[in-house]
Amino acid sequence: MTVSSAPGKVYLFGEHAVVYGEPAVPCAIEQRATVTVEARDDDHVRVQASDLSLDGFTVEYTGSTADRPDVDVPAPLVEAAMGYIDAAVEQARDAADAPDAGFDITVESDIPLGAGLGSSAAVTVAGIDAATRELGHRLPTGEIANRAYRAEAEVQEGQASRADTFCSAVGGAVRVEGDDCRSIDAPDLPIVIGFDGGAGDTGELVAGVRALKERYDFADDTVATIGNIVRNGERLLDPDADVEADDRIAELGRLMDFNHGLLESLGVSSRSLDSMVWAAREAGAHGAKLTGAGGGGCIVALDPTPETLTALRFTPGCEEAFRAELATDGVRRVA
Repeated sequence: MTVSSAPGKVYLFGEHAVVYGEPAVPCAIEQRATVTVEARDDDHVRVQASDLSLDGFTVEYTGSTADRPDVDVPAPLVEAAMGYIDAAVEQARDAADAPDAGFDITVESDIPLGAGLGSSAAVTVAGIDAATRELGHRLPTGEIANRAYRAEAEVQEGQASRADTFCSAVGGAVRVEGDDCRSIDAPDLPIVIGFDGGAGDTGELVAGVRALKERYDFADDTVATIGNIVRNGERLLDPDADVEADDRIAELGRLMDFNHGLLESLGVSSRSLDSMVWAAREAGAHGAKLTGAGGGGCIVALDPTPETLTALRFTPGCEEAFRAELATDGVRRVA
């Protein structure tokens, strides 16, 4: 039996624009997905998941993971929860040259599913690491990131970026621009997260932005402007930047506010996300924005005081609010 865990993430800047080759800066956070894998003596795959924002389920099926399991729950829920696990299994089989390997898999996660905190990337990264280790084939972190990206791209029909999976694999703060992925230094940030209890449809939201870009020149300009915000934010994160610590956080927050406004103009925010963003700002947060695909899910704010956390907990539509620490470790073996 092998157990691996991988962190979720928040975007300081750059979601959606990263799909079109602009840079993005996500940061790994210490909300993690843990995947336990035990090899079987047949080619069956059995998956148990009890806390992926569903009521919990167990499925078992044979042969290729392309054969859908027969379970008595709505198909979209099964596919949302199983698609990334399926793809991780296929990547692990390929990496270990074990096409007929079977597994018992248990998924546990404290990352809300589809909420913009990188749950699918964390499950995919941890799943590939645990399954390949269980088969006696240890992968370098870079290869785990690459295989996890390919898995997400398959599930998302080619619309994935490398940002989520690279960040989850290596931890810390990272910069992603196209295929160029690298870790960057970042100071400790006073991250506060608000969660509305919902989830956006990533594919639909990405397609919506693509349609806007194709129809309106100014939408294309908006995406490019988000890229410029990322570049300014990256310079501020540099520990050698000539800026006082308090000024650094304040300016990062202002850039986050700009980024949220641009994402809102692209149609990927929602009433609940906007309400949480404004509650954070009015409580004195340096900045606040949605994180991830949008449409529902989470916002991220910067505030070293308890005021934003308190305000979010009393904001209608916010189901949960919490602080998040930067995860300096990416994927790691637990057992």
